[in-house]
Amino acid sequence: MSENIMIPELKEGVQFIEDADLKQHIAETILNDLPDWFGLPDSTREYIEKSREMPFFAYYMEDRYVGFIVLKETSRYTAEIYVMGVLQKYHRHGIGKKLFQEFLKYAEQKQYEFIQVKTVEEGHYEEYDRTRMFYERIGFKKLECFPSLWDEWNPCLVMIMSVKNEISKSD
Repeated sequence: MSENIMIPELKEGVQFIEDADLKQHIAETILNDLPDWFGLPDSTREYIEKSREMPFFAYYMEDRYVGFIVLKETSRYTAEIYVMGVLQKYHRHGIGKKLFQEFLKYAEQKQYEFIQVKTVEEGHYEEYDRTRMFYERIGFKKLECFPSLWDEWNPCLVMIMSVKNEISKSD
């Protein structure tokens, strides 16, 4: 990690990260812990590099960042979960849900109407089936599968949700 990274106030929970070097460090550390999901070096490097310039939330606990989520604007109406990861040791501890809740609040503040996420279609990899189920549990619905958007062995499933419907559910 670079010497000049600005460390935000270090309290447990979700933090909005603005420092590009810190974003890169967090993304790189966490994605490297998730080879079953992020095992393609070129794609992983692209996620890490592009995340430097996007809205970025990270979860801090036990003296380190254990998860993050990045927002990409795909249109003036739609935000996408560009990349998200939680260290394997912390899976199924509610961290992904807490990160997403902050992402959702931010999307509402920015007046996005929809959120989308891309993942692998059901039935191809156990890890991605768990990922898809996570997205369904937090409110995403399947929109469409693009069998060759990424490649034939990774059919891209696009999932969506309405920002307003989800915000009203959480009130």
